[in-house]
Amino acid sequence: MTYLYVKSLHIIFVTTWFAGLFYIIRLFIYYKEADEKDEPSQSILKKQYALMSKRLWYIITWPSAVLATVFAVWMLILQPFWLEANWMLIKLVFVAMLFGYHWSCQVMYNQISKGHLAYSAYALRIWNEVATIILFACVFLVVLKTTLGWVFGVVGIVGVSVILMLGIKLYKQIRAKRSWDN
Repeated sequence: MTYLYVKSLHIIFVTTWFAGLFYIIRLFIYYKEADEKDEPSQSILKKQYALMSKRLWYIITWPSAVLATVFAVWMLILQPFWLEANWMLIKLVFVAMLFGYHWSCQVMYNQISKGHLAYSAYALRIWNEVATIILFACVFLVVLKTTLGWVFGVVGIVGVSVILMLGIKLYKQIRAKRSWDN
């Protein structure tokens, strides 16, 4: 029964971690787009987005990452045989990629804390989809657990990635044709 409680807590904190990762990039995009505004709007918006980013990053995203990791390690202590499964080893590679993604968001957050974000809104929109791809990979690996299942899952991830990139390009074209600020 302990394992099920720990697993439930792990799922909850993975969910809140991803929610934080998805939303932080949106805030970074809004922060970057504030550069296009006239003063005093630009300063007001950038200050507000920086504050929202700080609260999200340190009150939700970082604690969720830490707790998701604690509960994941606890599950592996309770069920160490999972480490012998190929799907788990592959999932751990994707988890390492997720930590790399999280760290890249920390770098961007640090830039905003210093008043300048070095990435374009378009690049941030594309980067935002990386977390989605990692999420798809992890879910397929955990649910399907078979070699064939995760191969199909990875093929699906590639398909979803292509669709996401096309969606971003379409959004960019629509946005260029008309203003969404009204």
